[in-house]
Amino acid sequence: MSANDHPQKVSLAAKSPFELRVGLGSHMPEADVRAAIASGDVGFVHSFTSGSTVDGPGVRLVAWLSGCQFRCLYCHNPDTWTMTNGIPVPISRAVDQLRKYQHGLKIMRGGLTISGGEPLMQHKFALKLFAAARGMGVHTALDTNGSLGDRLTDADLETVSLVLLDIKSWNEERHRRLTGADIGPVLAFARRLAARKRPVWLRYVLVPGLTDHADDVERLAAFAGSLGNVERVDVLPFHQMGKHKWQQLGMQYELGDLEPPPHEVVERVCSQFRAAGLSA
Repeated sequence: MSANDHPQKVSLAAKSPFELRVGLGSHMPEADVRAAIASGDVGFVHSFTSGSTVDGPGVRLVAWLSGCQFRCLYCHNPDTWTMTNGIPVPISRAVDQLRKYQHGLKIMRGGLTISGGEPLMQHKFALKLFAAARGMGVHTALDTNGSLGDRLTDADLETVSLVLLDIKSWNEERHRRLTGADIGPVLAFARRLAARKRPVWLRYVLVPGLTDHADDVERLAAFAGSLGNVERVDVLPFHQMGKHKWQQLGMQYELGDLEPPPHEVVERVCSQFRAAGLSA
């Protein structure tokens, strides 16, 4: 069974990545899923959203891919953790979706951002879509947690105009508690991007009690400032916009009673990054 055999026609466009989507690729046999990921000819896509102004420069089209090996406690898209929750999409269909927006993206000085989930779970599909975007003269951005950066060759990195690198925490123990994964590969990828002089925007989700520790922020800011390729830092205050997904999926959500960080804490964290010579 192929991606084209799905009996239900599901739109690639979504009003928001907060739209819950589950089981859309569950009809595919496991062998076909593995083959699709290995070739990159078919990707598992949660959705495409247009008009974003927070996922890279200008106004952008965002392709949200399914599959993630992190289990972030604050994740607002836990439905993207499972690869086969996404729509099986032939690369030709994904390119056709991009082509609809290419003229407007260039006029609005935007581009294509591939996010997730963790898009490097499907790095071959992502790279094929990036190659198509560059062929259209469209700016490309990769939004990644960085832990699978070693899947990309140096030549692959040249197809990415900008990396939006999500560093979840500086503290190893807190990073593991927050994500279920080690921070080492993330920092190694950050250093590699710096060595290759690839442009980076650092993204840091500010979660009260988990990522707002002043010492951790200070060390992360010093690290980011030392790299020489971090063009800006986006401090993203924690929110509860994905809470309903956890509830609908029957998953335990530990942060259900947590409030967003107060303005003064957000400003303090931004000022710590600015003190390290970074734009935040």
